[in-house]
Amino acid sequence: MKTRFKLYALVGGFFIIGCAFSCSGRSKTKEITIEVKNNLDFNRKEIVSIQRDKLSELLKNTEEKNIRIKIAGTKEFQRTQWIDYDKDGKGDELLFEVDIKAHGVVNYAIVSDTKKEAESKVTTYSRFVPERIDDYAWENDKVAFRTYGPVAQQLVEEHKEGGTLSSGIDLWFKKVDYSIIDSWYKKNVASPGYYHIEHGEGYDPYHVGASRGTGGTGIWENDSLQVAKNYVTYKTIATGPLRTVFELTYAPWSSYGVHETKRISLDLYSNFSKFEINLHSDKKIPNYTLGITLHEKKGEVNINKPKGWFRHWEAIDNFFVGEAIVLNPTVIDTAFANDSKTPDQSNLLIVTNSEAKLTYYAGFSWTGSGQIKDVTEWDEMLNKQAKIIANPLAVSIKK
Repeated sequence: MKTRFKLYALVGGFFIIGCAFSCSGRSKTKEITIEVKNNLDFNRKEIVSIQRDKLSELLKNTEEKNIRIKIAGTKEFQRTQWIDYDKDGKGDELLFEVDIKAHGVVNYAIVSDTKKEAESKVTTYSRFVPERIDDYAWENDKVAFRTYGPVAQQLVEEHKEGGTLSSGIDLWFKKVDYSIIDSWYKKNVASPGYYHIEHGEGYDPYHVGASRGTGGTGIWENDSLQVAKNYVTYKTIATGPLRTVFELTYAPWSSYGVHETKRISLDLYSNFSKFEINLHSDKKIPNYTLGITLHEKKGEVNINKPKGWFRHWEAIDNFFVGEAIVLNPTVIDTAFANDSKTPDQSNLLIVTNSEAKLTYYAGFSWTGSGQIKDVTEWDEMLNKQAKIIANPLAVSIKK
């Protein structure tokens, strides 16, 4: 078959020639192939990331907003998200979602494509909440959390109503995969106490008070727990389809004058917020202690130091809730259930040997969401989370 050409126009003395077929006039954009490997014996649906410098060749001729990732050899595009940590207008890392079978390997192709990604109601989200004093709340498709700011502290210290004095972490029990933070707060403004009542999407029956909630921190010394007050500043770093990231800072606390910054992130599909803690003090800190409230001490505690997970299982209303902290076993000194007669001071405490930096995961699940049905399934989720921390998905660029 002969290739036919058409003459379209005479421009500047030269004919512009167009192909009827068999030539495209476009240079092929180079693809980057990424291999993701799951070394564990269970399926994993997670978020992985690639640093910007690994994509430099592709970004020379492509805007970052047009970077797409698909399963190699298919047209099945994955959702992506850039995170710009330093707020310089350039994404520092590219996130994408993966779903890999036990001991499986999947190759992904990174390409340039101007087609807009489809939006989804299933997302991650976090924000400062001035309409509820100054909460900071965050969520994904499975769980939601909040903690409390300086105005809430001020109200308590001035003996006014509506405040909360706590650096503990509150839990919101959601049973839907779409975002509920904005809706629940808006309805709570119109009808105070709205989110404490079940309306079909879940509710907030969890009491924090001065306890550690699930994942609050302190210093354990002389049979006493020293803790920070409410956060004093916040910085939202990212919200998006795959991960939300923010930072909270606290005024110097304890007899050691500890300066503390918490970077908290929550990935889609996960029941666990990731806490990255930075501490500074002019004095040597004896330990850094994590806690889970024991409420009325009617629940069941399980301390699994060898695997690095610690959980509480309790009944709340007509359902059961499992709360837990998971971290690297090598940083743990001891863990115990502290039984106190003072309200909100009975906590499951994990004492670590960290003095400057610490990473841990705190999260929960409740039977009302249908994600788990009993404590056995909660313990199995914790076993998997410990393995995930110790064995991240292996991501490599194939040349």
